[in-house]
Amino acid sequence: MSFLLGLTGSIGMGKSTTARLFVEHGCRIWNADGAVHEAYSVNRTAVTQLSKIAPTSILDGCVDRRLLRKLISNDPTLLSKVEAIIHPIVEKSRQSFTKKYPKDILVFDIPLLFETGSQDQFDAIACVLIDYKTQLERVLARKNMTKSHFDLIFSKQLPAIQKANRADYVIDTSTPSSAKSSVIKIITDIKKRLKDA
Repeated sequence: MSFLLGLTGSIGMGKSTTARLFVEHGCRIWNADGAVHEAYSVNRTAVTQLSKIAPTSILDGCVDRRLLRKLISNDPTLLSKVEAIIHPIVEKSRQSFTKKYPKDILVFDIPLLFETGSQDQFDAIACVLIDYKTQLERVLARKNMTKSHFDLIFSKQLPAIQKANRADYVIDTSTPSSAKSSVIKIITDIKKRLKDA
């Protein structure tokens, strides 16, 4: 029997780094952004569908995320249309992953887990958390990221503290050691829960 752990948190709070820690400790990880990246690749359904609503985002047969971000920044109504295309594709990828590994602790890295109302599909939720100042510094250090684009993403996400309050586990990612310690405690607790089940 698998244990399905949703991993979430606001942009720049350390989900990817935390996901790698879970992998290092024997868990299998599914990444929503990775599924989106695959969907945006050559000859994928998302490319065909997005070419109808955002044709200038297609470059060399792929969706260029930078160009798509720019279009969304200029027309925020486009975001919901993109999500209507991409969310079902991502969900199908997630279900395939779950069926592939029926006897593991499976971790699902999903930034918009609460926002999409998918929290009930998991056995537990872990949320990464840091302060806003550190979050902003981390995000603006990314290539091709602007404050205006950060503000747009930030406005679409639940406040970080609300996510943390709704989660079963909170992971402090302010330091590598605090994140690692939290991950080890979570895995230990999940294994105990599975043993007692």
